[in-house]
Amino acid sequence: MGPILTLVPDALYALQNVFALDGRVSSYPANARGFTVSNCYLIKQGDDAVLLDSGYAAHERSLLAQIDTLLEPEATLSVYPLRINEYMSVCNVEAIAARFNVVQCYSGNPDAALWVDFGGRSDAATQGRGKPYTLKTTLVARKQTLYVGRDASRAIDAFQAPIRLIGTRWIYDPATRTLFTSDSFSHEWSPSPHGPWDTWASDNTTDAAHIRSFLLNTRYWWLEGGDTASLRRKIAGVIERYDIENIAPGYGRVLRGRDLVERQFAMFDEVLAGLDRSAVRARYVDRDELR
Repeated sequence: MGPILTLVPDALYALQNVFALDGRVSSYPANARGFTVSNCYLIKQGDDAVLLDSGYAAHERSLLAQIDTLLEPEATLSVYPLRINEYMSVCNVEAIAARFNVVQCYSGNPDAALWVDFGGRSDAATQGRGKPYTLKTTLVARKQTLYVGRDASRAIDAFQAPIRLIGTRWIYDPATRTLFTSDSFSHEWSPSPHGPWDTWASDNTTDAAHIRSFLLNTRYWWLEGGDTASLRRKIAGVIERYDIENIAPGYGRVLRGRDLVERQFAMFDEVLAGLDRSAVRARYVDRDELR
C-alpha cells in the first residue's frame, strides 16, 4: 500500500502512490529523474467523503487499500475526476464503485460512465458473469459549489482551471484552506522513493527557472510567446478570492504553508510574465527539445 499523507486529521488525506521518473512519463520532462507520486485526495466529512481523481490502474490495489483504511463500511463516497479525459483521473473509478458505496460521480459530461470506462464489468455481467454495475452522474457547471456529507455541512468550490490544456477543474476546500490544482504546481519531486511527499517554505529550494523548464517541457510548451497576461489575471483572481494554506497537485509533493504558497504563486506569475508574447516570440518546438 502506498503512503497516506494526513493534511488535516479526519478531514483531508492525500492517497499517494509512488512511480519512477525515467523519461517515459509524459506529465514530467523527459530528463526528469527520481521519483514522484500520483495524488488522489479524500475529503472527509463524518461518515461521508469525496475522492478527487482515482489514480492509475497500476495502483488499483494500493488505492483500494488506502480508501479502506480511512472509510467506515457505511460511509458514502462521491468520486470527482478533475480531468475526465485523462487516465490518472479515471482509471480506477469502476473498481472503486465496485468496492465501496459510491453514490455519484461528478462530471461536466452527462455520460460520465462512458468517460471513466465504466462498462467493462457491466459488459461481463451481460454474459452471465455477475450483476451489472451502475453509476449515477451528477452534472457540475464550470463554476459551482458542491457539498460533502449527507447533511451538506461542508462546502467546496469547483471551478474551471485558469490554466489548462484539456478540460480541467480546480477545487478549493475552505475547511482546510486547500487548493487542489490538478496538473498545475506538479513540479516538485524527490530523488528518493521514500519522499518526503510534502514540502514547506523551510525546506523548499525550487526557483522560477525550474518551474519555467517544467512547464515548457511538459504539456504547457505552448505558453512561450502566447497571451499569458490573461492567464496571469485569472490565476491572480484565485489568489485574491481564496485563503490558501496548501496547494495540492495531482502529481508530486503537496505544497504546505502560506509562506510557500505565496512564493510558489509569485514564481509562477514571474514565469508566465517572461513567456508572454510581449517578452518573447513564439516558435516551433521539436518534441525532443529540452528547454
